[in-house]
Amino acid sequence: MQVCLRIVSALLICLVMSCTGNPRPDLERLYSTARSGVMQPPVVLIHGVMGAKLRDRVTGEEVWPGSITRLIVSNHRDLALTINLDSLEPEKSNLEPFALTDAVAGVDFYRSITAVLERAGGYERREIGSPRTAGDRSYYVFLYDWRQDNQKSAAKLARFIEQIRIDHADPSLEVDIVAHSMGGLIARYYIRYGETDVLDSNDFPINHFGASRVRRIALLGTPNLGSMTAVQSFIAGRRLGLRRIPTEVLMTMPSLYQTFPHAINDWLITTNGEVLDRDVFDVETWQRFQWSMFDPTVAARITAGMRPPQARAHLARLTAYFDKRLERARRFLWALTVPAPQAVPLIVFGGDCALTPARLLVEEIDGDSVLRLWPSQVTNTVAGMDYDALMLEPGDGTVTKASLLARDVLDPSVARHRYSYFPLAYSILLCEPHETLTANISFQDNLLHALLSHDEPHLPTVQIKR
Repeated sequence: MQVCLRIVSALLICLVMSCTGNPRPDLERLYSTARSGVMQPPVVLIHGVMGAKLRDRVTGEEVWPGSITRLIVSNHRDLALTINLDSLEPEKSNLEPFALTDAVAGVDFYRSITAVLERAGGYERREIGSPRTAGDRSYYVFLYDWRQDNQKSAAKLARFIEQIRIDHADPSLEVDIVAHSMGGLIARYYIRYGETDVLDSNDFPINHFGASRVRRIALLGTPNLGSMTAVQSFIAGRRLGLRRIPTEVLMTMPSLYQTFPHAINDWLITTNGEVLDRDVFDVETWQRFQWSMFDPTVAARITAGMRPPQARAHLARLTAYFDKRLERARRFLWALTVPAPQAVPLIVFGGDCALTPARLLVEEIDGDSVLRLWPSQVTNTVAGMDYDALMLEPGDGTVTKASLLARDVLDPSVARHRYSYFPLAYSILLCEPHETLTANISFQDNLLHALLSHDEPHLPTVQIKR
């Protein structure tokens, strides 16, 4: 009898749950006062990698993402930047960002977050260069070429926000920033250094340029200590649709180097679980393992049609470019983690429900060191070793929870690394893949609460050990 009652009770519970579904917050009702005339700072929305559509400056043709067919079957070689082999800098691109990658093939990237800002938050989309009146509740979309050096994009962001101040006729105006993925790295650099390029040396003189211009900042899925998926893509290409963007295309993009794992990370291990002391920002590491352009197959594709002397000279200059980009990336990441008084507290959102690449593994096969990108590829396993646990960590599929929180270890009870200063106000963790984090209703709810609240986020007391 009791068993029958439990079964009936369970069925009733299932019936109720199936009828009601998962409850969702009514954002427009929750934040209806957002349209009551209470003044709010302008919001600047910053997208991540591949988050802006790119078009040809001359023809106006959309090159990224383009049509669904193109997205599925193209290898996107036309996204490669042209490298000046004398200056070792990218030439001015014939592609320009012109709109958010709002939705592709039914996947919502930025469409719903802009709609939520407008319908529930009471913000209106504005373009810079248009004077605003007092009391306007505005939001702006900062578009940038996500292939270019993040320091260059931060400098562009500085000019963008200065124009907002001019438009509002308020030289002391502060903005709120909402930044997704790599956009969070750009925002963090801006807060510390503004337009100044500090990446030509190992000195990082913080000028707090953006700190006086930003009230609040929300980071969403930002790889604050880098992303192993970026290294994987440089080794094996980045899969999109049925094909991959090849590594020789990705290696032309300075921004992607700046998403590699921070130097304090243990990123390479053996089958015994021992950490290999290799520097991901040292070109010799890439040459030794024959990764990216140093893979003979990739080098052959790069130099196809060239005579041997010309090919050798071309590869030598590309090696110099690769080396330069690695060193700037090392410094870029260090520039974000050195101690910074007067820091703006960071509100952090991100995923922790998907196993995410955290480390690569090298195993010895007949005297050769063979790289393994995934646990399933390990062949000479060692008894008792859990390769899933060694190589993967909870995250959003692209960024681990540890990187999101700028920690070199997952365990939150372990003290933060002394060389990772990160002014965290608070964090909110979600179950959502990296690409669709902005569409997560819990993120949207908590974001509006953070933006519209007059409670200031506070930093915990942190002692910096030198």
